[in-house]
Amino acid sequence: MTQDLTEKLSNAQIAWRAAQDIADGAYVNLGIGFPEMVARFQPEGREAVFHSENGILGFGKAPPEGQEDWDLINAGKKAVTLNPGAAFFHHADSFAMVRGGHLDVAILGAYEVAQTGDLANWSTGPKGVPAVGGAMDLVHGAKRVAVITEHVTKKGQPKLVERCALPLTGVGCVTRVYTSLAVVDIENGRFVLREKLPAISFDDLQSLTGAILHCPGPVADLIVPEL
Repeated sequence: MTQDLTEKLSNAQIAWRAAQDIADGAYVNLGIGFPEMVARFQPEGREAVFHSENGILGFGKAPPEGQEDWDLINAGKKAVTLNPGAAFFHHADSFAMVRGGHLDVAILGAYEVAQTGDLANWSTGPKGVPAVGGAMDLVHGAKRVAVITEHVTKKGQPKLVERCALPLTGVGCVTRVYTSLAVVDIENGRFVLREKLPAISFDDLQSLTGAILHCPGPVADLIVPEL
């Protein structure tokens, strides 16, 4: 892959776009790392209720530097604040919420997403800790699972593929992918292109995707603010 990807969304812009699809009052779990950024970009007039596997419901923004309470952290060990009405509970109760189908949305990162909705987002390598973690529960417990990711790897290989080559987190679980180049739905075992950056042609986008992109209707321009 040699396509010039200077025209692409930043991580913050991908997170902003994903945040626009979260409904007011939705119960949401954000994966560790990059997906946590989605919480910064809730649209005005909407407020999601964020859930953390370690036992918090209704946490708020990160505290100012130097004002952290390190007894108050999310599953990624990052300091958080509490919104009015927040609750604490046992780790096992937190997973009961996940497995019981009480979360509206889970937003996760990915190494690979297959056109069937299969997800690979964990590693057993030296940087793999905490490995699969709660992701395998989230992908089958949440009502909707979305992924935010770069469109290709650092080596330029597609992350949207026909079939995952890496160990799976879940099977047939992802319904939408927000990438640095496009918004892609997964429907009936295929990738359906909904939005793409105006600067990239469909043919170039297809060349960077490891499975066929289908366009059953108009493809909207992927427009995000400067962040």
